[in-house]
This record gives sequence, C-alpha cells and structure tokens, in this order.
Amino acid sequence: MKSHHRQNLGRVGEALAAEYLVGQGYSILGRNIRTPYGEIDLVVQAGEVIVFVEVKTRRSQSLGPPEISITTSKQLHMRSAAEYFIQEHPELHNDWRIDVISVMLQAGSSLPLIDHFENALS
Repeated sequence: MKSHHRQNLGRVGEALAAEYLVGQGYSILGRNIRTPYGEIDLVVQAGEVIVFVEVKTRRSQSLGPPEISITTSKQLHMRSAAEYFIQEHPELHNDWRIDVISVMLQAGSSLPLIDHFENALS
C-alpha cells in the first residue's frame, strides 16, 4: 500500500515537472525510460542540449526538501542511465546534462513549490 502511494506521488510530481519544463520552453522526449541502471524520470531537450531529469516529490518538509534524498549511489545510477541512453540513441549526439526537479506539494494549496537544479551532477 505504501509503495503504491509513493508511486502515485511520484507520478504527480513527474507530471507537474513536465508541465513546468514545457512552460520553460523544453521539449519532452520521453518519460519513465527504463535502462539497466535504473529509470530516467524525464528526458527533455533544451535547445541543442539533452537533459535527463530526476524528479523528487514530497508532501511535507518533515524529512527535509525532496532533493536531499538523492544519495551518492543514486547519482551514480543517474549518470550511468544517462550514458546508457546516449549510447542507445546515437542520433542524439548533442551535449547533455542531468537536472533535478524538486516538487513540494503544499497542504491546503493547489500550487506546488518547484525548484529546478540545472546541471545538478557534474
């Protein structure tokens, strides 16, 4: 039950992040892309740059902001998944980066707080 709740929360956050990115002029290339190294939440394009986006969503700050849940191990998986995707899509010979979007759903408000961390892994 808790896992199902987390999946729903994740889907809501990913939809909000995708909407935000489109509003910022990004083009969505893919969602929930599975690789041997883990799932890529969003693959988008900003001009000539391919952007791999990890979305973290929370309903409260009790455990801190969503982005702090990205561990060193998760960062390694994110990088490996992005590199795998690029190798599997040679037509995308563009520059690329990994961004993180933090979505905080606020109780009593329909407006989420969205923070976009560009080039979050270097």
